[in-house]
Amino acid sequence: MSAKTRYPSDLTGAQWALVEPLLSPAKPGGRAEAHPRRELVNAVLYVVRTGCSWRQLPADFPPWATVYWHFARWRDDGSLDALHDALRGAVREAEGREAQPSAAIIDAQSVRGADTVSAATRGYDAGKKVNGRKRHVVVDTIGLLLIVLVTTASVQDRDGARPVLDAMRKAFPTVSLVWADGGYAGKLVEWAKTAARIVVEIVRKPAGQRTFEVLPRRWVVERTLAWITKCRRLDHDYERLPSTSAAMVKWAMIGLMTRRLAPAPGRRPWSTP
Repeated sequence: MSAKTRYPSDLTGAQWALVEPLLSPAKPGGRAEAHPRRELVNAVLYVVRTGCSWRQLPADFPPWATVYWHFARWRDDGSLDALHDALRGAVREAEGREAQPSAAIIDAQSVRGADTVSAATRGYDAGKKVNGRKRHVVVDTIGLLLIVLVTTASVQDRDGARPVLDAMRKAFPTVSLVWADGGYAGKLVEWAKTAARIVVEIVRKPAGQRTFEVLPRRWVVERTLAWITKCRRLDHDYERLPSTSAAMVKWAMIGLMTRRLAPAPGRRPWSTP
């Protein structure tokens, strides 16, 4: 395909050069692929950014069923995780940091579920008055995604945090400190210290605060959640499977990280206005 992009979500040549060696072809060493991987990736990013259904992909992309087949393959065979993690390490090193983080921030976001979300995988968050799913995320200190777990919205933040922190302990043994809001206070703090060997530090609102105020550390993860929901596929949860929902979050971050490593002309979504 031409190096010229057709849609704002398309990868530029420099961005594709970052992705190509990290994303496995369907048949390594075999016959030529029927559709270029760059076109397949551009189609996935188009769905994530615009929010359209798979069947409504523009006709100049490969057939929607082919795009989804590769999306599911990359989700299930580890290719998506490998690509996401490699780009995160590259962004961190470009910022002058170690590839592996030593501290993180945790939070959760409830989002309304579309009618494509089954009753078995959705719930009601009484506090936020949201019927759908909840994204439990951990990010590093510059807002890059480390862990995402999608559950029913009825799961309490502190309950969802246990499997998330356990997964982080295994994937990122260098992380020893996690900042969190008051919803994570209580037994979780002691559990994290003894079972996961992680210190959870609660960042509380100042006494008497009645108006909005940016809180130390917590604003980083809140900004990441804002980045994610700017992708229209993620302002609600449309996915049949929670694993697909988590994959969409990772693709949103992949789009952001490629733009950060190889910026195209225009506004930078990760920069301060």
